[in-house]
Amino acid sequence: MTHTQASRLHQILNGDEAQTRQSDTSTKIVAISSGKGGVGKSTLTANMAYQLSEMGYKVGVFDADIGLANLDIIFNVKIKKTLLHVLKGECSLKDIVVEVKENLLLIPGESGDEIFAYNNHEIMNGFAQDAAFLDQLDFLLIDTGAGIGKNVQIFLEEADEVIIITIPDPSAITDAYALIKVTNTFHPDINMVLNMTRNEKEGELIYDKIKKVAQNNIENPPLLHYLGAISQDPLITKSSKFRILFAEEYTSNLCAYELSVITQNLLRKMEHKVLLPPQKMSFALFIKRVLEHF
Repeated sequence: MTHTQASRLHQILNGDEAQTRQSDTSTKIVAISSGKGGVGKSTLTANMAYQLSEMGYKVGVFDADIGLANLDIIFNVKIKKTLLHVLKGECSLKDIVVEVKENLLLIPGESGDEIFAYNNHEIMNGFAQDAAFLDQLDFLLIDTGAGIGKNVQIFLEEADEVIIITIPDPSAITDAYALIKVTNTFHPDINMVLNMTRNEKEGELIYDKIKKVAQNNIENPPLLHYLGAISQDPLITKSSKFRILFAEEYTSNLCAYELSVITQNLLRKMEHKVLLPPQKMSFALFIKRVLEHF
């Protein structure tokens, strides 16, 4: 083990997670998706981002839910322009990025797929320079669309970590399994979160069933990781209605605690990769790789 590796491992073992991440030059990309809509994906993305920012990480959230970009509503902020306007040359990236809270930025996406038409060398060179101020981000959370469409797959393929969210509903579970099968072909390391469960045990049972079906029916089964479950709670619905973050407003509530467990489990999982050679990644490079698929 090299001195650098030992130093990084020492920082993590002593719990200095934020300092460890901030000392890296790479942004970790976490794509959050679901097999169908209505499972709380965007709400959990926003609240996880908030929890990470409260831990001292610099966090960006990219609203990539093509057709239903709504994180501005969840964060209760106003946006005037999106990434599409930047790619068109109508404004700079700094003009569209919104500071939600300290250490937490929102990068508005576009409710349409027109952005995928802007893949050319000149545009991306200028975009990379324009986006340099985002190189400081420790995490970039990608709120993808739902389903197994090409747009969703591309965001998942280019991410460091993939989280698939589902709920205890037969159709939602079926759609989540379909997304797992597709994602496994290009990103077999998949994390799962159960939302709106009656209790922790229900989440574990559903995950175990999904994992068993995957192992028995997929030729090269995915490496599934269970991050945890969030219980059904009227406070989450209330927070969405009033455009507040439940992880901020109801810190002592069970749902906030359960999400913090999920967030910590994700961090611990990512820590196991600490000794691997870090790969340089940034928001600009991520967008470039996404657009190269078209």
